[in-house]
Amino acid sequence: MPTQPGLFTPVKIGSLELPNRIVMSPMTRIRADEGCVPSERMVRYYSQRASAGLIITEGTHPSPMGRGYTFPPGLHTDEQATAWRKVTDAVHAAGGCIFVQLMHAGRVSHSSLLPNQALPVAPSAIAIEGNIHTFDGKHPFEIPRALTTEEIPTVIQEYRRAAELSIKAGFDGVELHAATGYLPNQFQVTGSNRRTDAYGGSLEKRTRFTLEVMEALCDVRGADRVGIKIAPGFTVNDTFDDDPAETYTYLARCLNQLGLAYLHVGYDSGYSRGTPPPFNPVDLLRPIYAGTLLAVGGFDKASGEAAIGAGRADLVVYGRPFISNPDLVDRFKNNWPLAPLAPTSDWYSHIGDKGYTDFPIYQS
Repeated sequence: MPTQPGLFTPVKIGSLELPNRIVMSPMTRIRADEGCVPSERMVRYYSQRASAGLIITEGTHPSPMGRGYTFPPGLHTDEQATAWRKVTDAVHAAGGCIFVQLMHAGRVSHSSLLPNQALPVAPSAIAIEGNIHTFDGKHPFEIPRALTTEEIPTVIQEYRRAAELSIKAGFDGVELHAATGYLPNQFQVTGSNRRTDAYGGSLEKRTRFTLEVMEALCDVRGADRVGIKIAPGFTVNDTFDDDPAETYTYLARCLNQLGLAYLHVGYDSGYSRGTPPPFNPVDLLRPIYAGTLLAVGGFDKASGEAAIGAGRADLVVYGRPFISNPDLVDRFKNNWPLAPLAPTSDWYSHIGDKGYTDFPIYQS
């Protein structure tokens, strides 16, 4: 009788062979240099964690207008791609595999972070409630400018250009961030998309933007080097939807047709600023999505093993445990204790290595 797969069973995603099924989650860390250029600290950070079967980078904006934070990395200039190449080379030298997550913030931004103090863009001119962190403190979210129908192909072209630069940067593939209120998610849900053109209204039209971006990424990288992250039903950044189960099952059926490397599903409600959905996103989509499924949602070693063993997921994504445990894979494999989680005050600090690259590996 064949052995049941677990976290340490090799797996193939797309055209890539991975040594284990432990994925390092994309986590915003705000450690890039001026110009949103990846820093030397980022080279150390990612290479320290290269034992993960797959690393997915923090959200990386594909255009200047896609920026949403103070010091995030970008991937829209040759300088950024060259700096990212140092990261990917270091990860590959350590035996790892790394995808870049392309994240256009859309309305989850502020004019002070954008070129020429421009207003953030979105499907519709609807502001998020609450505040955003900027260089001079917190400010209320602004009412974004609604993209015109004629502008949308240009935004999609910016994603395409970022995918082209991902090759120069040495990434093994790309992931589209279509979750937790960023631009594709803004188009997807009814609460932030009140358009009446070809990109709004019906479920099919609201899904169009996401699918056109995915087709552009697949055209550049090949579908077997492209993934997508979604978070069905979570309301972080005011991503409210009239019928999230219908919205995301429809999207999953559409994604089935693309032959992607993977679908990355879920969100850790313990850290979400929104309300968790009335259903488990992984269990909602597992029967519908025919390809490789990555599950995230506060897993530990035991629950991750159980999810894979039961067929609920093909790979399990870990976020915060990777912050203070660069050797998380070895700790899981050898049943070593995990290091205490770093203080949240260090998660997004731009200056220094504290809480970023200063965690030791386990010494028995």
